[in-house]
Amino acid sequence: MSKEIIHFRNVTREYGSGGHILKAVDNMSFSIGEGEFVVILGPSGAGKSTLLNLLGGMDFAVSGEILVDGRDIVGLSDDKLTEYRAAHVGFVFQFYNLIPTLTALENVALTKKIVKNPIDAREALDLVGLKDHMNKFPAQLSGGEQQRVSIARAVAKNPTMLLCDEPTGALDSETGVIVLEMLQAMSRERGRTVIIVTHNAALADAADKVIRIKNGKIREIVENPAPKAVREVSW
Repeated sequence: MSKEIIHFRNVTREYGSGGHILKAVDNMSFSIGEGEFVVILGPSGAGKSTLLNLLGGMDFAVSGEILVDGRDIVGLSDDKLTEYRAAHVGFVFQFYNLIPTLTALENVALTKKIVKNPIDAREALDLVGLKDHMNKFPAQLSGGEQQRVSIARAVAKNPTMLLCDEPTGALDSETGVIVLEMLQAMSRERGRTVIIVTHNAALADAADKVIRIKNGKIREIVENPAPKAVREVSW
């Protein structure tokens, strides 16, 4: 059993508008182990992205604890949260957020400016199968290749975890499978904790753990003793 490195304990995130309080995350508790491939499932508006933003230090809980490697990130100052994100979190979003005037290699090499012990940008691009595309600009790459550059950029930070918000949402199904295979390999082969937010229930079969949420609450947590390879899933 893997060492648990993430603990949500009674975490709540509220938004207020016109006297109405919306609990986007409502008293959530769960744990995630080191190197786990975790899928967070739920319909639009369920609180999936808010949960991911809380874990990534981009949003703020109003109550509860969020422990990462034993450190509670709730209530940290902006400077400490910036340090936390740099040291622990690699983000992969639906849209790639690459700088169009930089090559793939230059986009990934930007991590050297924000972390102390990055993985070499060339090595990171090689990991995602883009060894021969390092000197291309984003406009010269397909959508799937651009997403793989964004994964390489996240991996190059050498983070504790990869947080992925609908990472295949802008891709066709076959390209999406390739990207998900890359993310699963980061868990299986590199020991990275990978957390994917999605509405695609098919991916549950490939996950070590599935967290289903609805209306800001956890409905079910399922541990999968025999997760499939992404390519084996019926899409």
